[in-house]
Amino acid sequence: MLKLGIQQTVYSRYERGFQTIPLNFLIKLADFYNTSTDYILNLTNEINPH
Repeated sequence: MLKLGIQQTVYSRYERGFQTIPLNFLIKLADFYNTSTDYILNLTNEINPH
């Protein structure tokens, strides 16, 4: 996860819901996976609504 600038343990906490994802990291994650923040937050089923 160094490409995203965080440790694997922190990323794992985000995935499992043990820690809230900061907005700036959510945006970075969406850019990294080339998708929308809505898709990551499960607000849409469309992977790339842009």
